[in-house]
Amino acid sequence: MPESAEFAALPDVLATGYLVGIVEWTCIRALTDRLNDAERTLGIHVDLSHEAPTPPGADLTVEVELVSVEGRRLTFSVRASDDAGVVCRGTHQRAVIDVARFTDRLAARTGGRGDGQVGAAGH
Repeated sequence: MPESAEFAALPDVLATGYLVGIVEWTCIRALTDRLNDAERTLGIHVDLSHEAPTPPGADLTVEVELVSVEGRRLTFSVRASDDAGVVCRGTHQRAVIDVARFTDRLAARTGGRGDGQVGAAGH
Protein backbone atom coordinates (compact mmCIF):
# COMPACT_ATOMS: atom_id res chain seq x y z
CA MET A 1 0.00 0.00 0.00
CA PRO A 2 2.75 2.57 0.64
CA GLU A 3 3.49 2.47 -3.08
CA SER A 4 -0.11 3.50 -3.94
CA ALA A 5 -0.70 6.94 -5.43
CA GLU A 6 -2.92 7.89 -2.48
CA PHE A 7 -0.20 7.12 0.07
CA ALA A 8 2.51 8.72 -2.07
CA ALA A 9 0.51 11.98 -2.07
CA LEU A 10 0.47 12.21 1.75
CA PRO A 11 2.90 14.43 3.70
CA ASP A 12 6.19 12.80 4.72
CA VAL A 13 5.37 12.05 8.36
CA LEU A 14 5.03 8.93 10.52
CA ALA A 15 1.88 7.13 9.37
CA THR A 16 -0.70 6.01 11.92
CA GLY A 17 -0.34 2.36 10.92
CA TYR A 18 3.40 2.48 11.61
CA LEU A 19 2.76 4.25 14.92
CA VAL A 20 0.42 1.43 15.96
CA GLY A 21 3.11 -1.09 15.02
CA ILE A 22 5.71 0.74 17.11
CA VAL A 23 3.32 0.78 20.08
CA GLU A 24 2.69 -2.97 19.68
CA TRP A 25 6.41 -3.64 19.48
CA THR A 26 7.05 -1.61 22.63
CA CYS A 27 4.40 -3.58 24.54
CA ILE A 28 5.88 -6.88 23.31
CA ARG A 29 9.34 -5.78 24.45
CA ALA A 30 7.95 -4.72 27.84
CA LEU A 31 7.00 -8.38 28.37
CA THR A 32 10.47 -9.74 27.66
CA ASP A 33 11.38 -12.33 30.30
CA ARG A 34 7.83 -12.33 31.71
CA LEU A 35 6.43 -15.11 29.51
CA ASN A 36 7.47 -18.73 29.43
CA ASP A 37 8.97 -20.27 26.26
CA ALA A 38 5.59 -21.63 25.16
CA GLU A 39 3.85 -18.24 25.33
CA ARG A 40 3.56 -15.17 23.11
CA THR A 41 1.16 -12.24 23.02
CA LEU A 42 -1.10 -11.10 20.22
CA GLY A 43 -2.64 -7.65 19.87
CA ILE A 44 -6.40 -7.75 20.33
CA HIS A 45 -7.43 -4.10 20.71
CA VAL A 46 -5.96 -0.69 19.96
CA ASP A 47 -7.43 2.61 21.17
CA LEU A 48 -4.88 5.29 20.31
CA SER A 49 -5.02 8.93 19.38
CA HIS A 50 -2.66 10.30 16.75
CA GLU A 51 -2.45 13.91 17.82
CA ALA A 52 0.56 15.38 16.03
CA PRO A 53 2.81 14.69 13.05
CA THR A 54 6.28 13.22 13.54
CA PRO A 55 8.66 14.26 10.74
CA PRO A 56 11.40 12.03 9.33
CA GLY A 57 14.46 11.89 11.56
CA ALA A 58 12.63 12.88 14.74
CA ASP A 59 13.14 10.74 17.82
CA LEU A 60 9.96 9.05 19.02
CA THR A 61 9.75 7.95 22.65
CA VAL A 62 7.07 5.39 23.52
CA GLU A 63 6.19 4.76 27.15
CA VAL A 64 3.95 1.85 28.07
CA GLU A 65 2.69 0.66 31.44
CA LEU A 66 0.93 -2.62 32.13
CA VAL A 67 -2.13 -1.36 34.02
CA SER A 68 -4.41 -4.40 34.07
CA VAL A 69 -4.16 -8.18 33.92
CA GLU A 70 -7.48 -9.98 33.56
CA GLY A 71 -6.81 -13.65 32.98
CA ARG A 72 -4.83 -13.76 29.76
CA ARG A 73 -5.81 -10.19 28.73
CA LEU A 74 -3.17 -7.53 29.31
CA THR A 75 -3.99 -3.82 29.09
CA PHE A 76 -1.30 -1.22 28.60
CA SER A 77 -1.51 2.53 29.02
CA VAL A 78 0.42 4.13 26.15
CA ARG A 79 1.99 7.53 25.50
CA ALA A 80 4.31 8.51 22.67
CA SER A 81 6.08 11.80 22.18
CA ASP A 82 8.74 13.43 20.06
CA ASP A 83 10.84 16.52 20.81
CA ALA A 84 7.88 18.79 20.05
CA GLY A 85 5.42 17.08 22.42
CA VAL A 86 2.78 14.36 22.68
CA VAL A 87 2.15 12.42 19.48
CA CYS A 88 -0.13 9.67 20.73
CA ARG A 89 -1.86 8.34 23.86
CA GLY A 90 -4.36 5.65 24.67
CA THR A 91 -4.51 1.95 25.46
CA HIS A 92 -3.46 -1.31 23.84
CA GLN A 93 -4.61 -4.80 24.80
CA ARG A 94 -2.74 -8.01 24.17
CA ALA A 95 -3.73 -11.63 24.85
CA VAL A 96 -1.28 -14.21 26.14
CA ILE A 97 -1.41 -17.32 23.96
CA ASP A 98 0.05 -20.79 24.21
CA VAL A 99 1.88 -21.15 20.88
CA ALA A 100 1.07 -24.86 20.37
CA ARG A 101 -2.63 -24.44 21.13
CA PHE A 102 -2.83 -21.35 18.95
CA THR A 103 -1.07 -23.10 16.07
CA ASP A 104 -3.52 -26.02 16.32
CA ARG A 105 -6.50 -23.64 16.31
CA LEU A 106 -5.05 -21.75 13.36
CA ALA A 107 -4.50 -24.97 11.40
CA ALA A 108 -8.10 -26.02 12.05
CA ARG A 109 -9.31 -22.61 10.88
CA THR A 110 -7.22 -22.63 7.70
CA GLY A 111 -7.66 -26.29 6.81
CA GLY A 112 -4.08 -27.08 7.78
CA ARG A 113 -2.46 -24.53 5.43
CA GLY A 114 0.72 -22.80 6.52
CA ASP A 115 3.90 -23.85 8.23
CA GLY A 116 2.48 -23.94 11.76
CA GLN A 117 4.85 -21.22 12.97
CA VAL A 118 3.81 -18.23 15.01
CA GLY A 119 6.08 -15.26 14.38
CA ALA A 120 8.00 -13.61 17.18
CA ALA A 121 6.30 -10.29 16.45
CA GLY A 122 2.94 -11.76 17.40
CA HIS A 123 0.70 -8.96 16.25
